[in-house]
Amino acid sequence: MSLDKYKCFEFTRRGRVLYMTIDRPEKLNSLAGDAHTELSHVFNDITEDPDSDVVVITGKGKAFSAGGDIHYMQYLRDNPPEMYRATREAKRFITSILECDKILIAKVNGDAIGLGSTLAVFCDIIFAAEHARFGDPHNNVGLISGDGGQIMWPLLMGYARAKHYLYTGEKLSAEKAEQLGLINEVVSADELDEKVDAYADRLLSLPTQSLRWSKSTINTPLRQMAASMMDIGMSYETIACCVTDDHQEAINAFKDKRKPSFTGK
Repeated sequence: MSLDKYKCFEFTRRGRVLYMTIDRPEKLNSLAGDAHTELSHVFNDITEDPDSDVVVITGKGKAFSAGGDIHYMQYLRDNPPEMYRATREAKRFITSILECDKILIAKVNGDAIGLGSTLAVFCDIIFAAEHARFGDPHNNVGLISGDGGQIMWPLLMGYARAKHYLYTGEKLSAEKAEQLGLINEVVSADELDEKVDAYADRLLSLPTQSLRWSKSTINTPLRQMAASMMDIGMSYETIACCVTDDHQEAINAFKDKRKPSFTGK
Protein backbone atom coordinates (compact mmCIF):
# COMPACT_ATOMS: atom_id res chain seq x y z
CA MET A 1 0.00 0.00 0.00
CA SER A 2 1.08 3.60 -0.56
CA LEU A 3 3.13 5.30 2.14
CA ASP A 4 1.50 8.62 1.20
CA LYS A 5 -1.49 7.86 3.44
CA TYR A 6 0.47 8.40 6.65
CA LYS A 7 -0.07 11.68 8.48
CA CYS A 8 2.40 11.29 11.35
CA PHE A 9 5.33 9.99 9.30
CA GLU A 10 7.05 11.67 6.39
CA PHE A 11 8.75 9.57 3.71
CA THR A 12 11.52 10.56 1.30
CA ARG A 13 13.85 8.50 -0.87
CA ARG A 14 17.46 8.45 -2.02
CA GLY A 15 17.88 5.65 -4.48
CA ARG A 16 16.77 2.51 -2.69
CA VAL A 17 17.07 4.08 0.76
CA LEU A 18 13.72 5.00 2.32
CA TYR A 19 13.77 7.71 4.98
CA MET A 20 10.95 7.56 7.54
CA THR A 21 10.72 10.70 9.69
CA ILE A 22 8.41 11.00 12.68
CA ASP A 23 6.67 14.26 11.82
CA ARG A 24 5.22 15.62 15.07
CA PRO A 25 7.90 18.10 16.19
CA GLU A 26 5.37 20.23 18.08
CA LYS A 27 4.82 17.24 20.39
CA LEU A 28 8.46 16.10 20.42
CA ASN A 29 7.39 13.32 18.02
CA SER A 30 5.16 11.62 20.57
CA LEU A 31 3.93 8.23 19.39
CA ALA A 32 0.51 8.55 20.99
CA GLY A 33 -2.94 8.64 19.43
CA ASP A 34 -2.92 8.65 15.63
CA ALA A 35 0.86 8.12 15.58
CA HIS A 36 0.46 4.98 17.70
CA THR A 37 -2.15 3.65 15.29
CA GLU A 38 0.00 4.41 12.26
CA LEU A 39 3.05 2.86 13.92
CA SER A 40 1.13 -0.41 14.20
CA HIS A 41 0.68 -0.54 10.41
CA VAL A 42 3.66 1.21 8.89
CA PHE A 43 6.20 -1.63 8.98
CA ASN A 44 3.85 -3.94 7.12
CA ASP A 45 3.68 -1.35 4.35
CA ILE A 46 7.44 -0.73 4.45
CA THR A 47 8.04 -4.46 4.05
CA GLU A 48 5.94 -4.49 0.88
CA ASP A 49 7.40 -1.27 -0.55
CA PRO A 50 9.00 -2.36 -3.84
CA ASP A 51 11.38 0.59 -4.18
CA SER A 52 13.51 0.30 -1.04
CA ASP A 53 15.97 -2.09 0.59
CA VAL A 54 17.26 -0.04 3.53
CA VAL A 55 15.14 2.15 5.82
CA VAL A 56 16.42 5.05 7.92
CA ILE A 57 14.17 6.13 10.81
CA THR A 58 14.55 9.49 12.51
CA GLY A 59 12.57 12.32 14.10
CA LYS A 60 11.83 15.84 12.90
CA GLY A 61 13.10 18.67 15.07
CA LYS A 62 15.10 18.28 18.25
CA ALA A 63 13.80 14.90 19.45
CA PHE A 64 13.77 11.41 18.00
CA SER A 65 10.60 10.65 19.96
CA ALA A 66 9.41 11.57 23.43
CA GLY A 67 7.27 8.42 23.49
CA GLY A 68 3.91 8.77 25.21
CA ASP A 69 1.61 11.67 26.00
CA ILE A 70 0.18 12.33 29.45
CA HIS A 71 -3.18 13.55 28.09
CA TYR A 72 -3.48 10.44 25.93
CA MET A 73 -2.79 8.34 29.03
CA GLN A 74 -5.79 9.95 30.74
CA TYR A 75 -7.92 9.30 27.67
CA LEU A 76 -6.99 5.61 27.67
CA ARG A 77 -7.64 5.32 31.40
CA ASP A 78 -11.09 6.86 30.99
CA ASN A 79 -11.89 4.66 27.98
CA PRO A 80 -10.87 1.02 28.60
CA PRO A 81 -12.02 -0.17 25.14
CA GLU A 82 -9.57 2.33 23.66
CA MET A 83 -6.82 0.93 25.87
CA TYR A 84 -7.60 -2.53 24.54
CA ARG A 85 -7.33 -1.16 21.01
CA ALA A 86 -3.97 0.42 21.90
CA THR A 87 -2.88 -2.95 23.31
CA ARG A 88 -3.59 -4.61 19.97
CA GLU A 89 -1.68 -1.84 18.22
CA ALA A 90 1.34 -2.29 20.48
CA LYS A 91 1.47 -6.01 19.75
CA ARG A 92 1.07 -5.41 16.02
CA PHE A 93 3.90 -2.84 16.05
CA ILE A 94 6.38 -5.22 17.70
CA THR A 95 5.35 -8.15 15.52
CA SER A 96 5.58 -6.14 12.30
CA ILE A 97 8.93 -4.50 13.04
CA LEU A 98 10.45 -7.91 13.82
CA GLU A 99 8.89 -9.40 10.67
CA CYS A 100 10.15 -6.60 8.44
CA ASP A 101 13.03 -8.14 6.51
CA LYS A 102 14.52 -4.86 5.32
CA ILE A 103 17.44 -3.44 7.27
CA LEU A 104 16.24 -0.70 9.62
CA ILE A 105 18.69 1.99 10.74
CA ALA A 106 17.73 4.26 13.63
CA LYS A 107 19.17 7.75 13.24
CA VAL A 108 18.58 9.03 16.76
CA ASN A 109 18.84 12.78 16.36
CA GLY A 110 17.66 13.59 19.90
CA ASP A 111 16.04 12.05 22.96
CA ALA A 112 14.42 8.63 22.50
CA ILE A 113 12.10 8.07 25.45
CA GLY A 114 9.50 5.40 26.27
CA LEU A 115 8.00 3.98 23.09
CA GLY A 116 10.48 6.18 21.22
CA SER A 117 13.36 4.25 22.76
CA THR A 118 11.59 0.99 21.93
CA LEU A 119 11.32 1.99 18.28
CA ALA A 120 15.01 2.86 18.23
CA VAL A 121 16.35 -0.29 19.88
CA PHE A 122 14.18 -2.60 17.77
CA CYS A 123 15.97 -1.32 14.69
CA ASP A 124 18.87 -3.36 13.33
CA ILE A 125 21.54 -0.66 13.57
CA ILE A 126 21.36 2.35 15.88
CA PHE A 127 23.39 5.55 15.47
CA ALA A 128 22.81 8.39 17.93
CA ALA A 129 23.86 12.02 18.10
CA GLU A 130 26.12 12.69 21.07
CA HIS A 131 23.50 14.82 22.83
CA ALA A 132 20.74 12.19 22.57
CA ARG A 133 19.44 10.37 25.62
CA PHE A 134 17.61 7.06 26.00
CA GLY A 135 15.10 6.14 28.69
CA ASP A 136 12.04 4.02 29.38
CA PRO A 137 10.19 5.72 32.26
CA HIS A 138 6.98 3.65 32.17
CA ASN A 139 7.35 2.75 35.82
CA ASN A 140 7.62 6.41 36.78
CA VAL A 141 4.02 6.91 35.66
CA GLY A 142 2.67 3.72 37.19
CA LEU A 143 2.89 1.64 34.00
CA ILE A 144 5.27 -1.09 32.83
CA SER A 145 7.48 -1.37 29.76
CA GLY A 146 5.00 -3.82 28.27
CA ASP A 147 5.17 -2.39 24.76
CA GLY A 148 8.56 -3.92 23.96
CA GLY A 149 11.21 -2.46 26.23
CA GLN A 150 11.07 -5.54 28.46
CA ILE A 151 12.20 -7.64 25.49
CA MET A 152 15.06 -5.69 23.94
CA TRP A 153 16.75 -3.78 26.76
CA PRO A 154 17.78 -6.94 28.70
CA LEU A 155 19.02 -8.63 25.53
CA LEU A 156 21.18 -5.67 24.55
CA MET A 157 22.70 -4.63 27.88
CA GLY A 158 22.11 -7.61 30.18
CA TYR A 159 19.34 -8.24 32.67
CA ALA A 160 20.94 -6.64 35.74
CA ARG A 161 21.56 -3.31 34.01
CA ALA A 162 18.24 -3.37 32.15
CA LYS A 163 16.30 -3.96 35.36
CA HIS A 164 17.89 -0.87 36.89
CA TYR A 165 16.99 1.37 33.96
CA LEU A 166 13.49 -0.07 33.47
CA TYR A 167 12.71 0.08 37.20
CA THR A 168 13.97 3.64 37.75
CA GLY A 169 13.41 5.24 34.35
CA GLU A 170 16.88 6.78 34.58
CA LYS A 171 18.02 8.25 31.27
CA LEU A 172 21.26 7.19 29.61
CA SER A 173 23.47 9.47 27.58
CA ALA A 174 24.24 8.27 24.07
CA GLU A 175 27.80 7.60 25.18
CA LYS A 176 26.62 5.43 28.08
CA ALA A 177 24.14 3.65 25.84
CA GLU A 178 26.98 2.75 23.48
CA GLN A 179 29.18 1.54 26.34
CA LEU A 180 26.42 -0.74 27.62
CA GLY A 181 25.60 -2.13 24.17
CA LEU A 182 22.17 -0.54 23.80
CA ILE A 183 23.20 1.19 20.56
CA ASN A 184 25.88 0.75 17.94
CA GLU A 185 27.64 4.09 17.78
CA VAL A 186 27.63 7.69 19.00
CA VAL A 187 28.25 10.34 16.36
CA SER A 188 28.60 14.11 16.60
CA ALA A 189 25.39 15.82 15.60
CA ASP A 190 26.90 17.50 12.53
CA GLU A 191 28.22 14.16 11.25
CA LEU A 192 25.13 12.04 11.93
CA ASP A 193 23.53 12.36 8.48
CA GLU A 194 26.77 11.60 6.66
CA LYS A 195 27.54 8.60 8.88
CA VAL A 196 24.11 7.06 8.45
CA ASP A 197 24.01 7.64 4.70
CA ALA A 198 27.44 6.06 4.28
CA TYR A 199 26.35 3.02 6.29
CA ALA A 200 23.14 2.70 4.29
CA ASP A 201 25.19 2.79 1.07
CA ARG A 202 27.47 0.09 2.47
CA LEU A 203 24.45 -2.13 3.05
CA LEU A 204 23.13 -1.41 -0.44
CA SER A 205 26.39 -2.68 -1.91
CA LEU A 206 25.81 -6.09 -0.33
CA PRO A 207 23.56 -8.89 -1.65
CA THR A 208 19.99 -7.86 -0.82
CA GLN A 209 18.45 -11.31 -0.42
CA SER A 210 21.15 -12.74 1.82
CA LEU A 211 20.94 -9.64 4.02
CA ARG A 212 17.20 -10.09 4.38
CA TRP A 213 17.47 -13.79 5.10
CA SER A 214 20.25 -13.16 7.61
CA LYS A 215 18.03 -10.67 9.43
CA SER A 216 15.07 -13.05 9.37
CA THR A 217 17.22 -15.81 10.86
CA ILE A 218 18.74 -13.59 13.55
CA ASN A 219 15.30 -12.27 14.49
CA THR A 220 13.79 -15.73 15.00
CA PRO A 221 14.35 -15.83 18.79
CA LEU A 222 13.17 -12.22 19.06
CA ARG A 223 9.91 -13.10 17.35
CA GLN A 224 9.54 -16.07 19.69
CA MET A 225 10.16 -13.87 22.74
CA ALA A 226 7.67 -11.30 21.51
CA ALA A 227 5.04 -13.99 21.03
CA SER A 228 5.55 -15.22 24.59
CA MET A 229 5.92 -11.83 26.34
CA MET A 230 3.75 -9.20 24.66
CA ASP A 231 0.41 -10.57 25.89
CA ILE A 232 1.72 -10.68 29.44
CA GLY A 233 3.35 -7.27 29.33
CA MET A 234 0.43 -5.50 27.72
CA SER A 235 -2.05 -7.22 30.05
CA TYR A 236 -0.20 -5.84 33.05
CA GLU A 237 0.04 -2.45 31.37
CA THR A 238 -3.70 -2.43 30.71
CA ILE A 239 -4.43 -3.22 34.37
CA ALA A 240 -1.99 -0.54 35.50
CA CYS A 241 -3.52 1.99 33.12
CA CYS A 242 -7.19 1.38 33.86
CA VAL A 243 -7.24 0.30 37.50
CA THR A 244 -4.37 1.50 39.68
CA ASP A 245 -4.49 4.67 41.75
CA ASP A 246 -0.77 5.20 41.26
CA HIS A 247 -1.13 5.71 37.51
CA GLN A 248 -3.85 8.34 38.05
CA GLU A 249 -1.64 9.98 40.66
CA ALA A 250 1.23 10.15 38.16
CA ILE A 251 -1.06 11.83 35.62
CA ASN A 252 -2.38 14.29 38.20
CA ALA A 253 1.10 15.12 39.44
CA PHE A 254 2.33 15.81 35.92
CA LYS A 255 -0.59 18.14 35.25
CA ASP A 256 -0.09 19.88 38.62
CA LYS A 257 3.69 20.12 38.07
CA ARG A 258 4.50 18.40 41.35
CA LYS A 259 6.19 15.23 42.53
CA PRO A 260 3.79 12.25 42.66
CA SER A 261 2.97 10.52 45.93
CA PHE A 262 2.50 6.83 45.26
CA THR A 263 0.61 4.51 47.60
CA GLY A 264 1.12 1.13 45.92
CA LYS A 265 -2.56 0.88 45.05
